[in-house]
Amino acid sequence: MVSPSRSNSTNRPSRAAKIRAGLDHPVVDADGHMLEYAPVFLDFLKQVAGADTVKRYAANSKRSRANLWHTMSRRQVRDYRIGRPPFWAVAAAHTLDRATSMLPGLLRDRLDELGFDYTIVYPTFGFFLIDEPDEELRRACCRAHNAMTADMFGPHADRMTPAACIPTGTPVEAIEELEHAVKTLDLKVAMVASLFHRPIKAAPHVEDDPRLQAYWIDNLAVDSEYDYDPFWAKCVELGIAPTAHSHLQGHGYRRSVNNYLYNQIGHFADAGEASAKAVFLGGVTRRFPELNFAFLEGGAAWACSLYATLVNTWKKRGAHAIGQFDPSGIDFDELGEYFDKYGGESFSRALGGRATNETKRLGYVNVSSDGTTSKADLDRLDDFAACQIEKAEDIVDLFVEPFYFGCEADDPMAAVAFRGKGLPFDAKLKAVFGSDIGHWDVPEMREVLKEAYELVEDGLMEEDDFRDFMFTNPVMLHARGNPDFFKGTIVEDAVDKLLIEEAGKTGKRRSKGKKAIAQSA
Repeated sequence: MVSPSRSNSTNRPSRAAKIRAGLDHPVVDADGHMLEYAPVFLDFLKQVAGADTVKRYAANSKRSRANLWHTMSRRQVRDYRIGRPPFWAVAAAHTLDRATSMLPGLLRDRLDELGFDYTIVYPTFGFFLIDEPDEELRRACCRAHNAMTADMFGPHADRMTPAACIPTGTPVEAIEELEHAVKTLDLKVAMVASLFHRPIKAAPHVEDDPRLQAYWIDNLAVDSEYDYDPFWAKCVELGIAPTAHSHLQGHGYRRSVNNYLYNQIGHFADAGEASAKAVFLGGVTRRFPELNFAFLEGGAAWACSLYATLVNTWKKRGAHAIGQFDPSGIDFDELGEYFDKYGGESFSRALGGRATNETKRLGYVNVSSDGTTSKADLDRLDDFAACQIEKAEDIVDLFVEPFYFGCEADDPMAAVAFRGKGLPFDAKLKAVFGSDIGHWDVPEMREVLKEAYELVEDGLMEEDDFRDFMFTNPVMLHARGNPDFFKGTIVEDAVDKLLIEEAGKTGKRRSKGKKAIAQSA
């Protein structure tokens, strides 16, 4: 076991600081993490909602699935299938790092040592506040958490900013908390609950505790309980890029009662895929082209696969192509001849001799278009309808352009996002660097930038790609909808130059597109 040390700093420049000095661009950390100090949070909760709410929060916390795992017998854990919750989930070998995750002032003092110019800091137990089943408690806790982070990080706005916790049980609560966070607290990053767990209404209740009931996961876009378009519109109005940090630990097949890593590995990627797929197929990026979305901490490998699959699937099952699977296109007389000639004794016995049209239909086609398919089914043949895709290249605008994917320093697959070659239309996906400091993925904070730069040293990523990873993409994620996002920060001048560059690139792309359209016409 590693022995704790009082400090992991020295008077010598860190390797991270040396790497940063050799770069011609700032480093913007799109996803660091704080470790909330419970007594401080509870004090803010008391100020926001009163002492009784604090008591309710404490009582509910004891009944959480994570705590149930510890309080139930092993037999009960197996019977209820309570997934093993995280344990020893934050770094502990360096006390300085632990304190850095808890104290924004200390983090600010160490940013140069870590090689970061600017960092966006996300919560840790805030992940669970946005999932609280009790709406009144959920809203109070998110309001208190946002008040706490605005107070703690406010004095350090030139080097860092916290992400607000935005609950999404209903569009109304999401809009109200977003407006409060932005207009009252001056927060400018929103961690949105992109997957919301809802009890299945027809399922039996268990001890009146939603955490033990059968549930489904609302993705806010496809088959959602509510219409979330008013919320997306509010994000556009306020210049907010919704960022998703939802988790799927302990859900679905990630429910080992004994193995935490079985539940943990890949769960952010699964959550990101569920969210991105829903936002795309639900037509959100079509209806709100101004909006950027980020799916954090899951890497970009899944996104490359999803993007390629969407393109290839649209080619085969889009509105223009779905008709090729209509069972009415089958020539049943011809099919019967093949059955008779090649089916052999087993087919002959099953069909009672010569195949009739009825037996051929029943034996070969499960759903036909001769009356067994309802009009409602026929009206829903195009699963891409909300996307309004006319050509496969439209998917670049609807998926590649608005989506950003958070990758950690130790993820070699981050480089795949920048290769382009092999993906449809040679598209490069927008990977953004997230340090994840504060969590067990980062045993030592001073090593993060060094680990990330190994992508360049190992030949997996070019310097220009590294610039996009560390600077361009993290900046454009938030500055596209809010050009003033970085005003008053240490990176303001560099960002202003970048925005001019990106505006020029956009103009050239539009001009090229118009020229291509004119030539084709």
